[in-house]
Amino acid sequence: MKTIDELLSEGVAGKRVFVRADLNVPLDGTTITDDGRIRAVLPTVKALAGAGARVVVASHLGRPKGAPDPAFSLAAAAKRLGELLGAEVRFAEDTVGPAAESAVAALADGQVAVLENLRFNAGETSKDDAERAAFADKLAGLADVYVGDGFGAVHRGHASVFDLPKRLPHYAGYLIATEVGVLKKLTEDVERPYVVALGGAKVSDKLAVIDRLLGKADRLLIGGGMAYTFLKAKGYEVGISLLQEDQIPAVTEYMERAEKNGVELVLPVDVLVSAEFPDLKTKAPANPTTVAADAIPADQEGLDIGPETRKLYASKLADAATVFWNGPMGVFEHPDYAEGTKAVAQALVDSQGFTVVGGGDSAAAVRTLGFDEKAFGHISTGGGASLEYLEGKTLPGLAALED
Repeated sequence: MKTIDELLSEGVAGKRVFVRADLNVPLDGTTITDDGRIRAVLPTVKALAGAGARVVVASHLGRPKGAPDPAFSLAAAAKRLGELLGAEVRFAEDTVGPAAESAVAALADGQVAVLENLRFNAGETSKDDAERAAFADKLAGLADVYVGDGFGAVHRGHASVFDLPKRLPHYAGYLIATEVGVLKKLTEDVERPYVVALGGAKVSDKLAVIDRLLGKADRLLIGGGMAYTFLKAKGYEVGISLLQEDQIPAVTEYMERAEKNGVELVLPVDVLVSAEFPDLKTKAPANPTTVAADAIPADQEGLDIGPETRKLYASKLADAATVFWNGPMGVFEHPDYAEGTKAVAQALVDSQGFTVVGGGDSAAAVRTLGFDEKAFGHISTGGGASLEYLEGKTLPGLAALED
């Protein structure tokens, strides 16, 4: 995989460089609530613009249905990118039409333009190879060189991620190079003890990575909504907690395999419960009750790990040489259910090992809860991409850059 440093050494002044970024930021209307993904692509954009390239930044945002939708416009992201760069950033109100062509044609050396949401064009995500190829051909007409730096999208076989690099000289940006380097530390010659903390809502989203980690990790800590399927598999009452009954056989098999392989699989010993899901808009007090993990009332829902589990998980992370964490331990968006996620984050901060926050809600939680990002070894920009890499899957966007 050739990197941006090789491209810069070859010279980019006057060249149109297409940067496939990940500007898929959370929005409250037109207000960006977390600009982490925009900041993540800054080193690549700054380096290219500073070397005289005419930089064309493109990304998706959300899941529009292959047609323009103002709710998913990249206009706010383009404005924020300009603020962070301290320079004007042109914004094209289409992807490959007249506005995009005009914006790119107007670029001088060292200037930057952002195209509108790639998913406003059905060709970006189409399962039809010809439709995707046609869109990639049009995108290729806007550039001389391709730089892949949208790690959060590399597990998608989309036109701008997979098809476009085949049509242009292609290089990995700084973010992708960093992400891949970190993931190799989690899969090749891992320093031990290797501890993985997994949370989030659905156990089905994590089955494949658990399956893989049972042969690699020394310890697995399970929290979040997915923990209740494990607790149910142990025969516990879980009340109205989030539960995937159809996954109980798989979970049971994983617990048995963990014991056989000498992998310590750690489940909550106590949880915070309530009869009602908290109001995440008003943040009204929820007044949860703490109960033992095997004593959840039939009419209550588990919404966070309890204080004893927080201490337990912190102790299990304390001696780790390598830590990977993906998924919050509870409904961290509400202050009454944020302590479990805070405890895991703090344990990573306190760790002397190499700590990786695996993107998605975990990365959002770290920032929302006020932690210093520099206190962690690495905060990934791609939760799904990170998990699929750890599962051992071939990621289309990385394969295209390696080709």
